[in-house]
Amino acid sequence: MAEIKTKKNEASVEAFLQTIKEEGKRKDCEIILKMMKQVTKQEPKMWGTSIVGFGSYHYKSERSKQEGDWFITGFSPRKQNLTIYIMPGIDYYKDLVKQLGKCKTSVSCLYINKLADVDIAVLKQLITTAYKRMKEIAKEKK
Repeated sequence: MAEIKTKKNEASVEAFLQTIKEEGKRKDCEIILKMMKQVTKQEPKMWGTSIVGFGSYHYKSERSKQEGDWFITGFSPRKQNLTIYIMPGIDYYKDLVKQLGKCKTSVSCLYINKLADVDIAVLKQLITTAYKRMKEIAKEKK
């Protein structure tokens, strides 16, 4: 079985964000970082080389023997968009996503081009709701 490559590490979140060349995307990431710190009351950690994650939980796949640790919420400045990770899956939050504005979704990912395309208050509510729900799920599985 292949080992998971995306793991929490001690790389600097601030240094990573400074590598974002596009100023608008870097500023959006700084806003998301501040928002997620407020919501989670946790310090961010790098997961792999390009994901900023908050909190963690241990999972065991029901379909395979894979298990490991994963962040509860996080984001990544991808080339095409900002990816925000919403656990345990975006389908649980369809009503909030409808209110959000211009975005795309898949499984546990919310894709936005820039923060100006979405309602920031709704985004914060979505992240807060998903974070609290995932914390409860993680607690139940212990």
